[in-house]
Amino acid sequence: MIRLNFIGNFRAQGKIKKSFRNAKQSYLLRIRLAVASFYFGMGLCFATWASRIPDIKLALQLSPADLGTILLALPLGQMTMMPFSGRLVTRFGSHRLAVFSLVMYGVCLTNMGLATSSWQLGVGLYLFGMCGNMNNIAVNTQGVYTEKLFNKNIMASFHGVWSFAGFTGALIGIAMLALHMTPFQHFATVAAIVVLLVAINFKFLIRAKETPKTDEKKKLFTKPDPALLSLGVIGFGCMASEGIMFDWSGIYFEEIVKVPGPLIVLGYTSFMIMMATGRFLGDGLITKFGRKKVIQTSGFMISTGLFTAVFFPYLIPATLGFMLVGLGVSTIVPTLYSVAGKTPNIPPGEAIAMVTSVSFLGFLMGPPVIGFIAEAFGLRFSFAFIGIFGLIIAFLVSRIKALQ
Repeated sequence: MIRLNFIGNFRAQGKIKKSFRNAKQSYLLRIRLAVASFYFGMGLCFATWASRIPDIKLALQLSPADLGTILLALPLGQMTMMPFSGRLVTRFGSHRLAVFSLVMYGVCLTNMGLATSSWQLGVGLYLFGMCGNMNNIAVNTQGVYTEKLFNKNIMASFHGVWSFAGFTGALIGIAMLALHMTPFQHFATVAAIVVLLVAINFKFLIRAKETPKTDEKKKLFTKPDPALLSLGVIGFGCMASEGIMFDWSGIYFEEIVKVPGPLIVLGYTSFMIMMATGRFLGDGLITKFGRKKVIQTSGFMISTGLFTAVFFPYLIPATLGFMLVGLGVSTIVPTLYSVAGKTPNIPPGEAIAMVTSVSFLGFLMGPPVIGFIAEAFGLRFSFAFIGIFGLIIAFLVSRIKALQ
């Protein structure tokens, strides 16, 4: 049994101090940069792993079925930690857990580069998923604290940094392949970069300790808050749409749009570019128009984008459609985390964990459901089915007071 009690040696001292709120703008910006660096490190680790999957598949001589089975270990690890990550953040403080989990994220990444058999890779992915979930909750809790300090919407920009890290990770992957570096050498290099980011920025994380609700201290599982559950349902629809773009956009362009080989990645690339762009612009849009209007519009954009690709399966319309989907999903999850982290009487880490637990089911279930529907009715019909989720998001937003 893994014991994390040693983290308690770095116990936080009190809640966010008033001095933070009265700090000079330059120091607040330094805090924001530090938190953003943790988002970057988290995104860089994940993108680095994804960039070398084909090489690891070849090195371990895995069949597509074998690889698919082993890849399930990552979400399984994430799901395993979901009931505990929020409580660990509450118990030990998000700043300590962010440091611990990001360093361990890099260590697990490096270890996967040493795998010489399928079971070793599976164990590595399981641990990678566990650390990834801890890091996700801890870092987003830091994002909520930072947003409170600035007293304005900045959460979407943090997620934009995560998306930018994905591009950076892909570029580093291309460079490492060109230099003929092994996955271990590649992963170790990125892990060193991540540890360096932690060493430079950890002192500027916000030190805060949340107090759990007294009547729930001894309960492992508690009844979810209805408002948070509603936010999770919206997140479910958004992440299901996001998941199919990650896993099925290239296949859609190959089998339905029927583009030449190099253009297969155009749909995915256009989606990622617009998702990152939307996240950097999202905070300003939310400030100007409000959360409700932005998320409702985002839901309509998801549906419009997917229906455009379904009804007009040609290069330009499909690309524009996927760009709309990217813009649509860009601001929803960051906004949900921001709102959840400010829920009264519930520690931010636990509130974010509740929303993440429901939302992430969409990310896990969306791609497999697409496969089953595509097998029975065709890929275009399956994309149309997911397109309905955007309309559901737009409808639900009007019924949730926290998003008003």
